[in-house]
Amino acid sequence: MKTKTNKPTARMLLGRRGEDVACEFLEELGHRIVRRNYRSGHLEIDIISTDGNGVHFVEVKSRVAPVAAAPEENVTPLKQKKIANAALRYLNNSKDPGITGGMDVSFDIVAITFDGGNTNVDWFPNAFMPMYL
Repeated sequence: MKTKTNKPTARMLLGRRGEDVACEFLEELGHRIVRRNYRSGHLEIDIISTDGNGVHFVEVKSRVAPVAAAPEENVTPLKQKKIANAALRYLNNSKDPGITGGMDVSFDIVAITFDGGNTNVDWFPNAFMPMYL
């Protein structure tokens, strides 16, 4: 009988590296990282942060150059809906005193492209807004 190992895949390592870069980038902009990899059932949010403008639910897309399409283009309407549903669950269940019901909500994308020794970070604040929130 085979046992499953928890060894991270190359894709998982790339994603974690991209999230680390995104967190550093957001912190340099004045964000406070509240949570990473929030999960609720099958729903997930990469980064939850706050700043003077409210709470940010951030999807991170990491790629290694060359890329066929821009990383942010992979945040499809279905993915947006899943992020919004996860955000709603988070807001309804949050015990974080820094997050209140009256805060503005932003759905952002941070696209990270690793190209040899260079790292390109593109931030798309308010990348989408679900119509039902």
